[in-house]
Amino acid sequence: MQQRKRVLLIEDEKILGEILFAKLSSQGFDAKWELDGQAGLVAVREFKPDLILLDIVMPKKDGYEVLEDISKDDELKKIPVIVISNSGQPVEIERILALGAKDYIVKAQFSPDEVLSKMHKYLSADQTPETDAGTPSARKKIHILVVEDDSFLSSLATTRIAQEGYTVSSALDGEQGWQLIQKRTPDLVLLDMIMPGMNGFDLLKKIRAEERFKDVIVIIFSNLGQEQEIADARELGADDFLVKANFTLREVLEKIDTLLKKHRKL
Repeated sequence: MQQRKRVLLIEDEKILGEILFAKLSSQGFDAKWELDGQAGLVAVREFKPDLILLDIVMPKKDGYEVLEDISKDDELKKIPVIVISNSGQPVEIERILALGAKDYIVKAQFSPDEVLSKMHKYLSADQTPETDAGTPSARKKIHILVVEDDSFLSSLATTRIAQEGYTVSSALDGEQGWQLIQKRTPDLVLLDMIMPGMNGFDLLKKIRAEERFKDVIVIIFSNLGQEQEIADARELGADDFLVKANFTLREVLEKIDTLLKKHRKL
């Protein structure tokens, strides 16, 4: 009989904790719940969970401190951590990911089913053959170029994409992006539209004008979102158009995965 997966919940909000703990137990997980970061860290070492669900704002030790302590231990840092936070601000998300968390969920937007979906993704990762599409070894062969002049958003996107196992590089304007594309043909370009010098439309035209780049997937990720702009981008050969205000990075990654599979690159 297969051993039940152990999940540690570290959450000080009792109502939310009770909901999640009941959901975990009903789904057959061997679940443990702690109400503060200090007790949670002790449980990480003693309970040896297969996955951790971690709040950020907690007494005694907050989630950042727990992540920092976990990251310093070669064994503990192998445990996937999903953060469940009150904030979805980019600066907080970037810090969470930099400390080694695998994913994050904003409390105001979450559902228990979404938590379970994310959990299964990371709990099953070690059971999937390395040769299967979508596994780290397959994704490592995929090169994604992020062309984005907002250095903070570029850093956030490249960090997140790299954590999914892809090989990623970045350019801060269209001209730099074009130089990188000529040096090494990417499988997919995540492209901003409004940039100094060569903008996204100009770069897209250059990519589609050359036969050697005909298989490069281009996803526009821009603040522009008028119907005519979207139509123009598609007419120029964009594979998809995502308006920044309407998509989280998690949803962007799902689009990337979908298009790579559609084009049989993954």
